[in-house]
Amino acid sequence: MAKISKIVKNQKKLKYPGRKRNRCQLCGRPRAYLGQFGLCRLCFRELANKGELPGVTKASW
Repeated sequence: MAKISKIVKNQKKLKYPGRKRNRCQLCGRPRAYLGQFGLCRLCFRELANKGELPGVTKASW
């Protein structure tokens, strides 16, 4: 879980747009961010296992 101060700081308008940091929409985690879904790998895996992400299936071969 990200610090509340980091999440709030990320939401306000930045002086330079290059300083924007991608964060998970659910937990605010800045690392292992999957841009296609807007989630970190941990939240992505949890939602995918529950079947709450449409079009995502567990690999099996």
